Order: sequence, then C-alpha cells, then structure tokens
Amino acid sequence: MNIIRGCRLGTGRGGISASKSYQGRDDVLVMAFDAGASAAGVFTQNGFRAPPVDIAEARLAAGGVRALVVNSGNANAATGEEGYKRAQQCCALVGGHLGIDAEAALPFSTGVIGEQLPMRAMRAGIEAAVANLSDAGWLEAAKAIMTTDTVPKLEFRQVLRDDSTLGIAGIAKGAGMIAPDMKAKTATLLAFLVTDARVDQAVLSRRLTTYSETSFNRVTVDGDTSTNDACVLVATGASGVIIDDHAHDFWDALEEVMQTLSGALIGDAEGGTKSVRVVVEGGHTTDESLSVARSVAQSPLVKTAFFAEDPNWGRICMAIGNAGLESFDQSRVSISMGDVPVMAAGVMSEAYDEAAARRVMQSANYDLRISLARGSARAEMLTSDLSHEYVTINADYRT
Repeated sequence: MNIIRGCRLGTGRGGISASKSYQGRDDVLVMAFDAGASAAGVFTQNGFRAPPVDIAEARLAAGGVRALVVNSGNANAATGEEGYKRAQQCCALVGGHLGIDAEAALPFSTGVIGEQLPMRAMRAGIEAAVANLSDAGWLEAAKAIMTTDTVPKLEFRQVLRDDSTLGIAGIAKGAGMIAPDMKAKTATLLAFLVTDARVDQAVLSRRLTTYSETSFNRVTVDGDTSTNDACVLVATGASGVIIDDHAHDFWDALEEVMQTLSGALIGDAEGGTKSVRVVVEGGHTTDESLSVARSVAQSPLVKTAFFAEDPNWGRICMAIGNAGLESFDQSRVSISMGDVPVMAAGVMSEAYDEAAARRVMQSANYDLRISLARGSARAEMLTSDLSHEYVTINADYRT
C-alpha cells in the first residue's frame, strides 16, 4: 500500500448509527497532517448545507489545516445551532488528542439527515481513531467513510519529479444521493485527496476546482445533490518538491485519480447494474452540451429504460427537449446507442436496428451519443440505471 509522507490516518468504531449496515465496522476517520500543509476544497451548493460543510469551508479559507475528522452514520444536517456546536466539539476533541489548535481541524459527516450527532459515540470513535493513526491506513480509511457503498473506493498514483517519487492518494464514498454540484466559493459524495508535494494554496484551489468539474461534478446516480458533498485536496509538502502550474505530469495524475474515483461512484451506484456515459457533441457552448447530458443522465424514465435494456429512444428525445436550449432545432439531432445509429436529422435513422441497440444496452458499460449539430462544444456525464434495488435500499436505509 502506498504511503503519502506527512499524512497519517486512523479509524475507530464509535457506534454512531444503529442501522444494520453500520454494525461491526469503524465509523470515524481521523487524518493528521504535518505542519505546513496547504489545502483546498469544494463544497455542496445545496441550500440546506450541513454545519460541518460551513465550518470546513471557513477553516480552509483561514489556512493552517492539520487534521480532518470524518464520521459516517449521521450527516449532522438540518440540526441547527446544536449541529454547529457538536461539529466544533469533534474538532476540539481531535485537537486535544493531537496537540493542535481545534481551528486547524475540519469536520465532515455523512449519513442520516436530521439527527443530532451522538457525542458519546463520537468521543469513542475519535479516541480510537487517533490511537490507530498510521501512514498506511488508507484502505481502513476508505471503509470507515462508507454508507450504502458496497466497496471501498481508493486510488493511488506516483509521479517522478526532481529525482523524487511523489505520491497522490484519494479516497471517496458515495452510492446514492449523488449528483454533486460543488464550487470553490460556496451525494453524499465525500472525497479526500492527499499528496506529499509542496503546492501553493492558490494553485491547489484552482486545480481542484477545474478537475472537480471534469470528474465528480460529471456523475449522477439519482439527481439529488447532497447536503454534505465535499472534496478536499491536501498537499503536505513533506517531500520538499515544489509543484507549480507547469508540472503537467503531476496534474494529469491528480485528474486521473479524481476521474477514477468518480467512475467508481457510478460503478457502485445503489442498485445499479449499468454505467452509461452520455456524450453530447455539437453544442454552441460546453454549458449547453452539459445541460443536455445532465438532463438525459438524470431522467428517471431514461434510467429505467437503461435498467430494462429497452431502447426506448423516445425517452431520450424527451430528456433532450427538457434541457431548455434556446432556438432548439430538433431536425438537427442525431442519437446513437454505442455504435448503433438510432436517430438522424430528428427522426428514426434508416439504419436503426432495435435488436442491435438492445444488445448494446445489455452491456454493463456503454456510451449513449447525442449530436446537436449547433456548434463544436462537447460535454459528457456518467450515470447509472435506476433499478428496483435502488428503491429497496433507500426504503430500508434507516432500518
């Protein structure tokens, strides 16, 4: 297992949730960083943001991050002023154990919304996590932040720079309530990325914002943006190697880590049996192409057709039309399922073969391609199907 210099991780079992999915597993993660680390983050745009999100964002802006404390089983969202107090208490506990300022610790939570964070459980989990701190605890860390995830999600890259091997590591969780909308100024998706390179905070923030747009913000399971979405990137600087905007191999590796993790979210989508890449070409702008891709990728009718392996392409037309494009001309639209032409110039393609389209949809991974023929801009979204199991998982989530 790879080690990122200047970063230690520990997990503990607090017993935060009584739900069967949390029994017999760790539910608290503490990540500790050497002094001098720089950090950046992007956070949910949901109007009902959880208290930990506001606290983490404010403390990131102040700088001097030394630790993250993450719990699963309770989102600490819709909890009012008491929720802020309890998130701050968690940071104070971590600060006391590590001998750092409480303001240098950032809180993150995921789980059931609307319940106060159980502080007795948090104290026990934090104490155990700090006792277990190690530079090799990445797999345990990925497991501790899981909710309805069925597998831990972690990824590593190494980059050779100035005769030194730099590490990049990332963990993420998310299987439902996934349609991230995270911006630097502002599913549950939680992602934590760490490198031992030394990177200026402004550069770190700019790169994280850019790559979040091409990774986590381009996936959707159910169209619901969580109250707790957050992605944090920490550069410990422990390698002593300085990375600037021109270190293209390093930044390419970081983007690969983020895109791989975002793909893993769809691969583990609640009840999912398909991963479908919706590619929209020929828009006036990237935003226009993305709005069409998102409309199709989030449509329940389209997603249930994916699950049924039913090439009911009329649903795709409906979703394209719902994207709200100005001066939209349906006679320009073409659609293909994999390499099977479905629509040409706004009507069924003369080459359409429904049996062939169905065979494409029977694959676990395939592309749905849409051409708007309005310009040269392109965008894509990665989505899952919508199955009976998704309803079952979410109906039973609190039991």
